[in-house]
Amino acid sequence: MNLHRKGRAALVLALVVVVAMAFRVSWNALRDIAGAIGADDTAAMLYPFVVDGLMALALIATLVLAGRDRTFALRVLAGYTIASLVLNYVHGLVPELHGRSVDWGRLADWDPANWALVLLATSLPVGSIYFGSDLVAKVLHHRPTPVTAPTANAEESTETVRNRSSSDLAVSTLAPIAPNAPVLPRPVAVGFLKSTVPAKPVQAIEQSSAAPIESRAVAAESTRPRRATGRVPEVARTPRPKRTPDELLDEARKATADWPDAKLTAEGIRREVRTSPANARILRDTLRGERGLQAV
Repeated sequence: MNLHRKGRAALVLALVVVVAMAFRVSWNALRDIAGAIGADDTAAMLYPFVVDGLMALALIATLVLAGRDRTFALRVLAGYTIASLVLNYVHGLVPELHGRSVDWGRLADWDPANWALVLLATSLPVGSIYFGSDLVAKVLHHRPTPVTAPTANAEESTETVRNRSSSDLAVSTLAPIAPNAPVLPRPVAVGFLKSTVPAKPVQAIEQSSAAPIESRAVAAESTRPRRATGRVPEVARTPRPKRTPDELLDEARKATADWPDAKLTAEGIRREVRTSPANARILRDTLRGERGLQAV
């Protein structure tokens, strides 16, 4: 990247040097032409800047502008280049211009050619004002078009659209098939005064239309058992038979017959008989009373 920048800088510098030397070579010719058409010493010294200076301005505008504006800048550059070439050519053909011994306003012996050359030399300063102002205005109002960076996934996105599976596409339905129209028998040529039996029309075979295929979403079946996530309603619960106090006492006696006195607690009775804490406490007091123990 550094070498690339250095190369561009060297190219621009070489262009500036070439333009400066060409401007110096053309200086004498344009100055003598300006003196021949009536310009004083100061105007004759500034005349080369008017012609060759606008050429440099048009060259810069050509590098900056684009489209129709660039074409306009190229035309201005070409026009002033041709005008400078013509004036330098006339300066080389007329030796009297070098010593300023030519008559005032006389650039050629033939009158039409002299008139054209004088018109060209005197119109270049006015054209420099017009075309130079226009080029500067175009450069100042020029807005370069932004360069959009290429999308990295552009090719991938196109391939994704192109390689879509058939399941992603819209479901196509078959067009209904219209049944065949009834076909009449072909007419048969009959002789004169000969009776014929009218033929019966043949019924066409009806074809069943294909029903359109409908796409339905089917839920996936799971092999894992589903966990209960809420309270089971009373209707869905298995009914448990209610036991009377005597039945609970009998079950508690049988379950705690071999228990020691220290193990005879309400919590142990409740777990063994599967009853409520209130019933377990009642059963505990009853059983401890039967064993002659003090109620808790």
